[in-house]
Amino acid sequence: MEERPIKHICDAIEVAHAKIQADFDHINPVVGLINRMREHGIPADLMTIDCLKSGKRILVMVHDSQPELANYQFCRRDEDPSDEFESIAIESLTAQKLYDWMKETFSTADSEEAI
Repeated sequence: MEERPIKHICDAIEVAHAKIQADFDHINPVVGLINRMREHGIPADLMTIDCLKSGKRILVMVHDSQPELANYQFCRRDEDPSDEFESIAIESLTAQKLYDWMKETFSTADSEEAI
């Protein structure tokens, strides 16, 4: 069986997560992988990267029909995501790119308390 593209993202987020935790005491992202969407008729894998303190979320989705692309969105945990997603080539979604996204998204809250 061929390896699914989400595996590349999982490997990259493992490295990025460790680095963000080492570099920022106040950012402790929680990463989730939802790979059972096919059971509900959605041919895709979804990764959530959450900052519990700020309530911010990064969604990364890979559709089976476009395995070379990852669709992503910056949103909030307490709100439904919009229908608008940006796309990035899977090979461009590196540990450094994920680290940068987490750093920019989770360390820029309205106040230091919110992070």
